[in-house]
Amino acid sequence: MKRRDLIKGLVLVPMFGNASPADFLINSLSPKDLHKDAFVMDGHVHVMMRELLKGTDIGQRYTDAGTVDLPRAKEGGLDAMFFSVYTPENYYPGRHEIKNTFRVVELALAQIENNSNVIELALTAADIKRINKKGKMAAFLDLEGGFDMDGDLNLLRALHRLGLRSLQLTAHNTTNAFIDACNDVARWNGINDHGRAVIAEMNKLGMVINVAHASMPAIIQSAAASTHPVVYSHGGFKSIVNHPRCISDEAAKAVAAKGGVIGIQFGSTFNNPKYFDWKYSKTPLVQRSSTGVAPKLDSSLTIEQVDKQVEADVPLVSLERIPDEYWMGVDQLARVIDFGVNLVGEDHVALGSDFDGAPELPREIKDISDYPQITIALQKLGYSENRIRKILGLNWLRVIRSVTGS
Repeated sequence: MKRRDLIKGLVLVPMFGNASPADFLINSLSPKDLHKDAFVMDGHVHVMMRELLKGTDIGQRYTDAGTVDLPRAKEGGLDAMFFSVYTPENYYPGRHEIKNTFRVVELALAQIENNSNVIELALTAADIKRINKKGKMAAFLDLEGGFDMDGDLNLLRALHRLGLRSLQLTAHNTTNAFIDACNDVARWNGINDHGRAVIAEMNKLGMVINVAHASMPAIIQSAAASTHPVVYSHGGFKSIVNHPRCISDEAAKAVAAKGGVIGIQFGSTFNNPKYFDWKYSKTPLVQRSSTGVAPKLDSSLTIEQVDKQVEADVPLVSLERIPDEYWMGVDQLARVIDFGVNLVGEDHVALGSDFDGAPELPREIKDISDYPQITIALQKLGYSENRIRKILGLNWLRVIRSVTGS
């Protein structure tokens, strides 16, 4: 059987690999009770772009197409989340990435403060547990997109002082001055010396190093350079879907070997071979690295003009109508999780939904309030309560404790 045919079998049958029988013990709790009792943390939830550009409040239940707000996160049983603030490519050509980064971080802090009856900022794993004991959600600030295309260490330190405790090294899908992105031109064959200096500074500060969107050599080199675990906050596996944003088996093992975690994104593009083949047989996938040329964006625009440009796509949600035969169910997402568990072990797989980052959600999940569907699917695989608890959030908590020191 060809390898691709074997991987396609993931949409038909679960894969349990070399798991011990003890890992598939009958659960004593119902999925609902287990989800309610478990610590649940998402490794990648988009927030603040809508709030910044539309003047909304994440503490209010939205009526637009967005999939995240605090009331629905509470309904979904979320105890904590990587509160991901985002600076997209549009801001890079005019070098507006620094200004946008600081204003979205400030807005995130303000919105957390304004909703302090529901959510609080966490700087450590101990903070997360303390906040949860008060019946509140914890926000662990994570930056997606370039904090500075040059990687100025003084700006990195300033963001740390503001409360940022996790940062994606690449400038989203764009190669910057110190690390290659997964689907842009490779300038450094991974990371360069300044990239290693950024990693060393993040290790010193106690910041989680996020290698999502990095090239495979960059992921492997970053894991090797770091003295702390690194995380791949959201994506899929190349062995299932050969998309440039998905992680290779080799890179996944490098993350795990350093004690890190791979967060599984919730979209069909990264996780459903049937959807991917159907979608991109109609519209071929264009990889920017195939030409070495990134899309041209206007460097003459003011930041206000860029805001208008970005606002047209906010909230970032997939509105595609997927035919039933290509629409992934949450059972397929569970099989991808199982693939990861068999590849790197149950201590190194978690969830990074990418809610409001435009994933094509499984049919059972309309928004973040449907998070318990993941627990249901994992129980149907026969996973033990202990394993499910790790995947739902304890693996993230372990890494945060290791990096922040408490």
